[in-house]
Amino acid sequence: MDSPPSEGETSTSQGESSPSRTVSRSSMMESIRSYGLSRLAGIKIDTDELRRRLLMPQYLRLAMLDSITKKDVDGGDQHFPSSGSADVPCPESPMIVFINPRSGGRNGPVLKERLQKLISEEQVLDLDDVKPHEFVRYGLACIEKWANDGDFCAKEIRQNIRIVVAGGDGTVGWVLGCLGELNQNGREPVPPVAIIPLGTGNDLSRSFGWGGSYPFTWKSGIKRTLHRASVGPVSNLDSWHVVVQVPGGEVADPPHSLKAAEECSLDKTLEIEGDLPDKVNFYEGVFYNYFSIGMDAKVAYGFHHFRNEKPHLAQGPLANKIIYSGYSCSQGWFLTTCTSDPSLRGLKNILKMHVKKVNSTEWEQIPVPKRYLSNVRAVVALNLHNYGSGRNPWGNLKPKYLEKRGFVEARSDDGLLEIFGLKEGWHASFVMTELISAKHIAQAASIRMELRGGEWKEAFMQMDGEPWKQPICNDYSTFVEINRVPFQSVMVNGE
Repeated sequence: MDSPPSEGETSTSQGESSPSRTVSRSSMMESIRSYGLSRLAGIKIDTDELRRRLLMPQYLRLAMLDSITKKDVDGGDQHFPSSGSADVPCPESPMIVFINPRSGGRNGPVLKERLQKLISEEQVLDLDDVKPHEFVRYGLACIEKWANDGDFCAKEIRQNIRIVVAGGDGTVGWVLGCLGELNQNGREPVPPVAIIPLGTGNDLSRSFGWGGSYPFTWKSGIKRTLHRASVGPVSNLDSWHVVVQVPGGEVADPPHSLKAAEECSLDKTLEIEGDLPDKVNFYEGVFYNYFSIGMDAKVAYGFHHFRNEKPHLAQGPLANKIIYSGYSCSQGWFLTTCTSDPSLRGLKNILKMHVKKVNSTEWEQIPVPKRYLSNVRAVVALNLHNYGSGRNPWGNLKPKYLEKRGFVEARSDDGLLEIFGLKEGWHASFVMTELISAKHIAQAASIRMELRGGEWKEAFMQMDGEPWKQPICNDYSTFVEINRVPFQSVMVNGE
């Protein structure tokens, strides 16, 4: 068992113990504080004034919605005022809200109704009805068209519009990915994104000051949230492109974040050893928080399938966490040493890893430290400080330790991923309660993972909480390559 981090590794505030931090997170007051609303608790938000600042003119709201419904940028032309819009008041902070009604247990539909009353039905988009790429390609494009045609209000709205996503990390990532089309097509500016956390882990939300849960019992909470989303400062977030090259076979049930691709290519500067198959299939996707391979992804895979098969048992974050804990105890994290050869679970059987380090263009093979190679069961590449419902497994490393290891201070916009390892469930438990930090493997600007069957026929992977079962074989390697997307997402800070 690893000892607690030494003085040279991880720093904590004086008088603060990790167990007490873990316990305090569960309290309602801490939830509200972490949500970034405590500083607004004494501020009265006038409903009419808030609505005036957020509400788009009716003709633009209707035109935008018609364009989305008809999937035609010109679908709302009939709403264009013949006299122009010079006298139409423009909102200071026009806002579009995407809400996943299936997130947040039974509170999603209630929150949707509150939001529609505070803003308008047209500006609160149900993700069951309107997909974010439809908004980008038709709704936002409709506003851009009218702005280019000289409509002053449309121009101001396109320049100042902000997005709020009510959902979990997967929902936020979905919206961010679709907004990324704007960068690719030169349609700047990209609207900044605020978050109403309705998921289970909500690590993206925590990282940008929106907290780990939404205080549904706080009646004025939604007004304060929208106010903060309209005035909060913005910051950048790295996103990471993943390419999976599969020899011959296909991923049977890929997650939403992983799409089949006609053709992708791996970095040719790192040669592939051994024979190549006659046919390969490619998948690609983007993540914002983490990519992992191993036992943690297997637990997540079992949980997601259980939740899809029996959704009535997963009604809200608390129920989800209880079910997730059950899977953690049953999938081999803790009992492998009692039931089978533990070496069969170690990633050393299937995984070879290369990285490009800080300020380097050369690939370097990175072995997991030998003293615990045999029983590392999960390798995680982390972009944010938060992982697994607000934990910080990388730790707050002191300058001397950073210098010794050749690391830099971890940030979500530094173009680097922090790679760490988790061993058996006992080690992971101590890491997740922040009694120790995870095993630091590397910081990387690019990662190449090579997997070959060994004793395994399949591996489990996940991106931002979306897991899948990856087929692997003995004859040919499966490759996973991760590189930073050249543009960054824009987030609203809730703190």
